[in-house]
Amino acid sequence: MEIGLFLESTGLPTLDEAIDRAASAGITRVEMTTGGQADHPYLDLDRLLASEAARRELLTKLAGYGMRFSALNASAFPLHPRLGPAHAEVIRGTIRLAGLLGVDRVVVQSGVGGDAPGSGAPNWVVYSWPPEMLDIVRRQWDDCIALWRDLGADAIANGVTKLCFELHALNLAHNVPTLLHLREAVGEVIGVNFDPSHLMWQGMDIPACVRAFGPAIYHVHVKDVAMHPGNLALTGVLDSRPEVSFHERPWTFCTPGFGHDAIWWREFFVALNDVGYDDVASIENEDPYLPGFAGVERTIGFLRQVL
Repeated sequence: MEIGLFLESTGLPTLDEAIDRAASAGITRVEMTTGGQADHPYLDLDRLLASEAARRELLTKLAGYGMRFSALNASAFPLHPRLGPAHAEVIRGTIRLAGLLGVDRVVVQSGVGGDAPGSGAPNWVVYSWPPEMLDIVRRQWDDCIALWRDLGADAIANGVTKLCFELHALNLAHNVPTLLHLREAVGEVIGVNFDPSHLMWQGMDIPACVRAFGPAIYHVHVKDVAMHPGNLALTGVLDSRPEVSFHERPWTFCTPGFGHDAIWWREFFVALNDVGYDDVASIENEDPYLPGFAGVERTIGFLRQVL
């Protein structure tokens, strides 16, 4: 298993600084974003699509540091009633760019639509009652499958064989059954970017999920979750209060080792090995207590102990 890094999660202001710090820490595989949900992507999608020289410069820069891509990241809201068309084009452009760069994996999210035609915002239905909620979900799935059949065909045409879905809240594909449903409907171009943190807070058995996905795991993120029992006892895991700090939440993302110990993480990597995944473990740091490169460095040291 190779330790990689989602570069934007370093919190560093420029790509050059992020690459330099990552290389100094021994990182050889990197993931970068192109837009969508990212506020400050390191990659200029339009420029790179338009300029072969810019693409060569990027690949040469990485190679000079002994690095190569593990994936491009286009996590976006492609089914959002307002943002969806623009975000779908970001994904489509990222697929094209990946093909031009010789990268066969793009990290994405399925998205979720509104609750009716003309809606202004997405509606992630988490409870199948009253009965009309099921009608909403069925329509959302019809739209989702149609979109990803189109994007999946685009991916294959561009040499991108793996669309790696992050199973994130506010997405139709957010757990094992929903991702496998999408994969069955679209084909094997659909797989998983397995980020255990998003499944941890939902109370799922992570090694069991790994084994259920098996060869559908195409890419892996490394991120932990710390549960806060005092808060959890009063809120449950679904906490939508808008003005509450992370100190008051039932759970927070954290640096590996602070939520689950080394034994837990060894078992996670054993499960990945058991299903044949021996590729990259890409660090994504979203720890509010240890943000930026400090959390990345701590994670690198931790992974070297458990891998």
